[in-house]
Amino acid sequence: MPTSSRTTAAAGDLAGRREWTAFVVLLLPLLLVSMDVSVLFFAIPSIDRDLAPSATQQLWIFDVYAFALAGLLITMGSLGDRIGRRKLLMFGAVAFSAASVGAAYASSPEMLIAARALLGIGGATLMPSTMGLVRNMFRNEQQRGRAIGIWSGAMAGGIALGSVLSGIMLEHFWWGSVFLVNVPAMVLLLVLVPVLVPEFKDPNPGRFDFLSVPLSMAAVLPVVYGVKETAAEGMDLRNGLITAAGLAVGWVFVRRQRTRNDAMISRELFRDRNFAAGIGLNALAAFAMMGASFFTTQYLQSVLGMSTMEASLWSLAPSLAVGAAAPAATAIAQRTERARVICAGFVIAAAGFGVLARSGTDSLAVLLIGSAVMSCGIVTVMALVSDLAMSTSPPEKAGSAASLLETGQEFGGAMGMALLGAVATAVYAADMPESAPEVARKTLPGALSTGDGSLIAVGRDAFVHSMQYASVAGGLLLLVGAVLAVTRLRRPAISEPAAVSGPAVSEPAVSEPAVSESSAV
Repeated sequence: MPTSSRTTAAAGDLAGRREWTAFVVLLLPLLLVSMDVSVLFFAIPSIDRDLAPSATQQLWIFDVYAFALAGLLITMGSLGDRIGRRKLLMFGAVAFSAASVGAAYASSPEMLIAARALLGIGGATLMPSTMGLVRNMFRNEQQRGRAIGIWSGAMAGGIALGSVLSGIMLEHFWWGSVFLVNVPAMVLLLVLVPVLVPEFKDPNPGRFDFLSVPLSMAAVLPVVYGVKETAAEGMDLRNGLITAAGLAVGWVFVRRQRTRNDAMISRELFRDRNFAAGIGLNALAAFAMMGASFFTTQYLQSVLGMSTMEASLWSLAPSLAVGAAAPAATAIAQRTERARVICAGFVIAAAGFGVLARSGTDSLAVLLIGSAVMSCGIVTVMALVSDLAMSTSPPEKAGSAASLLETGQEFGGAMGMALLGAVATAVYAADMPESAPEVARKTLPGALSTGDGSLIAVGRDAFVHSMQYASVAGGLLLLVGAVLAVTRLRRPAISEPAAVSGPAVSEPAVSEPAVSESSAV
């Protein structure tokens, strides 16, 4: 395929039916990876009954997927740039399918933990590969913005859909069925991707920096683990040391990336300040979304007394509004200054937190409206800053750019659960009477377990009060994000980056000459 300069890419050929069909296919792995975050919500009781995991093993069954995913995103994004994003996507689909079968038929807790870890490794290959391919297939700015908007909405919806799908599957099948649902979709992916999706990779990737692989994992994993444990158990010396160790290794990793020519994270990505700003704003949006989910899900079950299935179905309601928010936001951003729309997204999300702050002990409608408004604002921000970051990154580094976006999102989500969860926990504990049992003073589920009606009523009031304070804190942070959006993103429009000085940088070559980047049916 003939190569084209980056300025040619700026003009951009319009994507046709082939590219849009390929894009629909690429949504399959995105949905499955995001669904696997929540797919175990209903399955744990059945797994407990069949495999009898210890308390520690149960935690690892839940968490090892997210840890493997977060720890390997940077590595896999860089690897995809070198060997080809489509090739990495295919490898990841095979690994994800094999791990799904292994998890479905696991005969011991250890086997299930290992399968979940392999699922996380597969997911780490799929996430940056899909967004990187979207960056390369849609060279027209308007089409790419629309595609990334749909991509962001699908990712947010997949997390909500995972718990509902697992509940429906468990109504009719055994717990392993929640994993087997991945296999047909991955088989379809393996069949269609070679036909529809062209290969893209960096034509001059340089050597692979193998030492940076363990360094990146040793930086990301302790921080994510320490923050998650702090959210669940509170800050203590152990969690603080683990987090500090991760940050120290992170400093070494960043220093290595800044001084090596063959760095895993190219310095060229940060030549445009909007790239770094996009990563930070995306992390702040994830902070708000995951922080809100920390108490809204508990509210549905512990305050309103819903079953898990009923709560998950109600939690889908805000997703109906979210599905239209991202495409609408990208359409508006193409007609006005992008920074203003991102700022408006943060303000809308803050207003959603304001609605949540008015919740009482019987406020289902208020909760749903607040969650819908907040989610629409957050998805607006995520879609636009993702498109901004990917637009300003060189096409040959699209996999690395996508992996940094998603790693920042993991950090932001973990911090949201930890910090807003800490605010809610502190307010709850302060509202509970000192005469209450210790288990009731820690959490609302603990108060429910006592069976004391008056104590349960006090606990529900205290939880709602704590949710109100956390909502105010979340809203204020989002307003900070709105200010950062208008002060850090000054350009009226973001287009393809201009060619760097020196020889023109080429679009990544397609490894199979028969396939053309701009082919349209």
